[in-house]
Amino acid sequence: MKHIRLRDLDVSRIGLGAMGMSHGYTGFGTDDEQSVRTIHRAIELGVTLIDTAEVYGPYTNEELVGRALKGRRDQVVLATKFGLISHSGRESGPDSSPASVRAAVEGSLTRLGTDYIDLYYQHRVDPGTPIEETVGALAELVAEGKIRHIGLSEAGPDTIARAHAVHPVTAVQSEYSLFTRDPEARVLPVLRELNIGFVPFSPLGRGFLTGAIRSPEQFAADDFRNDNPRFSGENFQHNLDLADRVAAIAAEIGATPGQVALAWLLAQGQDIAPIPGTRRVARVEENTAADSLQLTEEQLARLSALPAAAGDTHNPAQMKLMER
Repeated sequence: MKHIRLRDLDVSRIGLGAMGMSHGYTGFGTDDEQSVRTIHRAIELGVTLIDTAEVYGPYTNEELVGRALKGRRDQVVLATKFGLISHSGRESGPDSSPASVRAAVEGSLTRLGTDYIDLYYQHRVDPGTPIEETVGALAELVAEGKIRHIGLSEAGPDTIARAHAVHPVTAVQSEYSLFTRDPEARVLPVLRELNIGFVPFSPLGRGFLTGAIRSPEQFAADDFRNDNPRFSGENFQHNLDLADRVAAIAAEIGATPGQVALAWLLAQGQDIAPIPGTRRVARVEENTAADSLQLTEEQLARLSALPAAAGDTHNPAQMKLMER
């Protein structure tokens, strides 16, 4: 597995997103032992970046990741997130107040079974707390050794610059894939100017780009994609057609559609480390194999020229929490 640097943090250039093991996707929480095996197999294959969050479950995903990393903690760069659960009594909305941040990190450390977090992200920007106050609290946690690097998720250019002025930001995490190109215009230029790494989540379009999704009827009732505009009505068919065009290129070169989607993403820069999520060993083996897949300039151009996906990436309430 090749490595890149998120600012000064060395990581495998393909990571593992753990959310779907405990939250959101069809089948979550039904086979924790399989999920543990998947994390172990990812580490065996050279994956070092493991990503979770306190809100996944909530809390159960951090507990699962902590259990899987017992005896393996020093082999990974462990990332988690705070801010979508209030620990200061706030009744609604994100909470990144210093008091909530301090309570959140203690809970995450306990659940993860560790005394430090390598990369600690603000999950969504909190409009009720100036980013300078949040990052000030995070800088104190760095000084105390409880976290080692600071990250932001779905933050816009102004917030990123203001945060970075208080303490260096190591990485920004946002949705980015062949289906979601938003960061290219506004966020990536700022990250490169400030030497901040980029961690794309949902790099496989929430499963669309694997070619495995053919109908919304495949989703269980508690799958959050049932509420996602990209998986409903005419949007679904439009996006399915795009996925089939990716699959056609994959067929030409003897790869899977998911590997092609990841290889395209890796080709966008040496400061990008996507975190495809899965709870299956076979899928993590497939995803990590994309590290060795080289697309031609012609193939990359065809993929980059695909039309935009139809529909927002999240439902209206969730979209309000993003600063793209």
